[in-house]
Amino acid sequence: MSEEQISFRDRPISMNEKGGRKWVYAKKPKGKWYMYRTLVSILVLAFLVIAPFIKYKGYPLILLDIANRKFIIFGAIFWAQDTFILALIMLSFVLFIIVFTVTFGRLWCGWLCPQTIFLEMVFRKVEYLIEGDFRKRLKLDNGPWTVEKIVKKVLKHTIFMIIAVLMTTVFLMWFTGPERLLEIARTPLRENWSSFLIMLLVSGIFYWIYSYFREQICTMVCPYGRMQSVLLDSKSLIVTYDFKRGEPRGHKSGGDCIDCEQCIAVCPTGIDIRNGTQLECVNCAACIDECNNVMRKVKRAPNLIRFDSMENINSGTRTIFTGRTIAYSAVLLILFGFFVYSITSRKMIETTILRTPGILYQINADSTISNVYNLEIVNKTHLDIPLEIKVLSHKGKIVVAGNKIEVKDQGKFETTFILYIPQNQLKSDNTKVEFGIFNNNSLVEKRTASFVGPVIQ
Repeated sequence: MSEEQISFRDRPISMNEKGGRKWVYAKKPKGKWYMYRTLVSILVLAFLVIAPFIKYKGYPLILLDIANRKFIIFGAIFWAQDTFILALIMLSFVLFIIVFTVTFGRLWCGWLCPQTIFLEMVFRKVEYLIEGDFRKRLKLDNGPWTVEKIVKKVLKHTIFMIIAVLMTTVFLMWFTGPERLLEIARTPLRENWSSFLIMLLVSGIFYWIYSYFREQICTMVCPYGRMQSVLLDSKSLIVTYDFKRGEPRGHKSGGDCIDCEQCIAVCPTGIDIRNGTQLECVNCAACIDECNNVMRKVKRAPNLIRFDSMENINSGTRTIFTGRTIAYSAVLLILFGFFVYSITSRKMIETTILRTPGILYQINADSTISNVYNLEIVNKTHLDIPLEIKVLSHKGKIVVAGNKIEVKDQGKFETTFILYIPQNQLKSDNTKVEFGIFNNNSLVEKRTASFVGPVIQ
């Protein structure tokens, strides 16, 4: 084996032996898997661009309004008060990632991750169109600065900058909505210079990532690549090389691998998949297509490199849907079902009832004791909701300031009310009372609060 093959784990794949940047000039992939990945990428890109414009009952399908601590996910509104639900959703999402990785490897990175999709399906395609395939690009970069090189580089980077600005526009729409972003764009620059600087900064970061940093996001920054080394096992479905069939390498060595190194040439992170599972592998399947193209030319069986598990390689079987895969897939469906249930089963309102601090109880002429309370109601729906508050645990009377409770859609209602309870119903100087919030005589929510009175002898 060569020194490169022996020492491939000693340093990041994007770094040469002197510690400098090792640029990856990936060959343009072609084949069945690349076609499938292109179709998936088109769907993901379409969703990323179109989702902020989609309305559900007149409201955004998805809006991550961090500034106002309001999140709309598939039409359901989440507020700061929904931290517990959001935490459960995040926990289920983390579990989903773990189970998905254990079962299907790093499939997310090569097929669904926006970083990979934008790099491989947008920026690299522009690069292929302007500068040509990897040999032409390598020759162009290493050659002198001619008029042709200057024109190509200026054109490419100009298009990269335009794409970066468009990406930033789409990115910001997820957090502001298209209407708010358009309103900001129409505002004179002198009145909204901070928003302009933020947009310029984000665009600059996107441009730098996709024109310079590129695959190093996946190989050096993203923690998911390092997580997979812990999560994967011998039964995980990954892009792998059939070493039993391929070794020894060479045209006349007896193995099917002819050592053409086309799997390395086409890899977007520059690894040699024949060295085994590596954190740089994003499971994009480009090496599968390229190897199959070579196998057809030399008239040998395809799938020397394929989606498979190490256990199947060692045993010689080709079963993907094992009992474990089916069981883990069922767990994934359960987690997804929990996610959907969490969104659809939330309460329509969030009520907070607290005794007004600093105000003591009052003894009234009609032998009742009164306490003053602060009432706050958050509406998590897209409807105006008329509400009524009643005391459930005692026979008492409630007088609300303003005499009317109506919470506007996605709004917050705050008021005070006085609760009167006959003194003979109180058994101690601190009694728990239960309130009910009603909408059209239908109980929506229950809340408890303390009610203080004179010491009972």
